[in-house]
Amino acid sequence: MRRGRASLVFEHPPVIEAAASVAGKKEGEGPLRGRFDLVAEDDRMGKKTWEEAESAMQEAACRLALKKGGLERGQIQYLFAGDLLGQLIATSFGVADLEIPLFGLYGACSTIGEALCLGAMTVAAGYGERVLTVSSSHFATAEKQFRFPLGYGNQRPWSSTWTVTGSGAFVLASEEAAEEKSGPAGEKRGFPEPGQGGKPGGRAVISAVTVGKIADMGVKDSMNMGAAMAPAAYSTISRNFMDLGVGAEAYDRIITGDLGRVGSQALMDFMRAGGRDLSAVHMDCGLEIYDCAAQDTHAGGSGCGCSAVTLAASILGKVESGEWRRVLFVPTGALLSTVSFNEGRTIPGIAHGVVIEHRGPGERRG
Repeated sequence: MRRGRASLVFEHPPVIEAAASVAGKKEGEGPLRGRFDLVAEDDRMGKKTWEEAESAMQEAACRLALKKGGLERGQIQYLFAGDLLGQLIATSFGVADLEIPLFGLYGACSTIGEALCLGAMTVAAGYGERVLTVSSSHFATAEKQFRFPLGYGNQRPWSSTWTVTGSGAFVLASEEAAEEKSGPAGEKRGFPEPGQGGKPGGRAVISAVTVGKIADMGVKDSMNMGAAMAPAAYSTISRNFMDLGVGAEAYDRIITGDLGRVGSQALMDFMRAGGRDLSAVHMDCGLEIYDCAAQDTHAGGSGCGCSAVTLAASILGKVESGEWRRVLFVPTGALLSTVSFNEGRTIPGIAHGVVIEHRGPGERRG
């Protein structure tokens, strides 16, 4: 299963059995409107505080994913979850009533990538038949913690991104558990080529993961998250190519999480300098979730919820249908705090790579 320095290829790829997305009002008015499972009528979700609202979104996403999968919470062995807030309070209060053994995670905006990696490793190793992964973010809670109070009315530079209000949850299941619910998967198959199309009723499986490492090129501007995270995206994508012996042509899409316009351009520059061109296959969740000009989000979207809700609401459907046979999903995170920023420290970044493949009826990867 080990490939190279930082990657795993799964002999029995975990199935993404169910997914759910909960989005805020602004996100529900963007390009992905109509694709979310639930759009909040107000960003407080009927709660007294923004933090309570984020917890409610995370709980709603988890419960929706279980419902869509026809599952009870007792069928889930472990929960991998996280958010952007200090001591993971959105998660701690949000998932408490689910009573599922919890691993609380912090990878900044890359958290859903970390959760999917660890969840897939747990299922593939046989430590659980099913796990639940979830992450969330909220514009108001993030601004309150990391930047200025909203009442301050400060102007945001064009390089800044808008923290997504939303939560995405995913149930990962072993092949056997998924087949028990939906029927046999059939004969083994080889590694498909991108763009070949798929069969109706397909599944999305996690066939490989590439674990990221800290990347820090000295960026100190907390209003330019894209520049801080782009080196980490470059590191993880390059490592994935090296470990698996592939190039950009192996994927129908290489999807970063939260780079926005500034970070995406920086990534393209890094890749070209390294002799690679991703322009034909790259997309960024932060640019997919908003109409940046019409919605005044400047460089795009970010936050733990950004890549999570985009994966659940948009990307998975294209993989399951076979429109995309294989994608490399790379959520990116900026590892800063108010303490480190106020002490003049740099902003390290991290990104985790998740290879998601289409599997049609009667197909199984050997």
